Amino acid sequence: MKQVFSKVLLASSLVMGLTATVAHAADVTPPDIQRGETLYMQGDVSRGILACVACHGVGGNSAISMYPHVAGLPEGYIVSQLKNFQVPAGQTKSARMSIDGAPTMMAPVVAQMTDADMRDLAAYISQQKLTSPAFAKQANDLEFVHRGREIWRAGIPERNVPACASCHGADGKGMPEQFPALSGQHPEYILAQLQAFSEGARTNGGAENMMGTIANRMSNADMKAVADYAAGIR
Repeated sequence: MKQVFSKVLLASSLVMGLTATVAHAADVTPPDIQRGETLYMQGDVSRGILACVACHGVGGNSAISMYPHVAGLPEGYIVSQLKNFQVPAGQTKSARMSIDGAPTMMAPVVAQMTDADMRDLAAYISQQKLTSPAFAKQANDLEFVHRGREIWRAGIPERNVPACASCHGADGKGMPEQFPALSGQHPEYILAQLQAFSEGARTNGGAENMMGTIANRMSNADMKAVADYAAGIR
């Protein structure tokens, strides 16, 4: 009798667990791509959310080198980066700050964003195509190109800097949700982010801020070379 009771109890527990899982899944509302497009194109002035298009361009194709292309980035990656601009409860700064220690221009934009806002935006952006990729600016400087390619493919062994390709891919397409695509990204933006990691202004560089450690071991000349090379990879 005890064995029968145990089996019934186990079965009941499994059913309850399954029901709870299904109920939890049902609570997650699918992202609203149309609403995401509206936020991207118009923002929500009543909440201080500016239109993303002003900086990141139509369809996520930025025409200004200090602002990154965002077209086609994976939903999960976009959401995580938006959250990184917000100041967590109980803390005084976000994981993404300016090199001078001040909040970035993104800080006031994301301050009032809800999780739903971020998911909707991410769903819209992830479906856009990068139609105006950036290119390497120093392609004619063979020594410069060689150094960038060397770091991308093999790293800097004597300084324990791993190959960029090991995470961002040989073709610069990245690893969805984890490491962003850098192919076609503005080289100026890539350089600025490497410098931000190096200076400790960005602390969201993977497990134990791996990118902060890596960038801190690189010279500014190395950062410039690999940033320019990454932008031109296809």
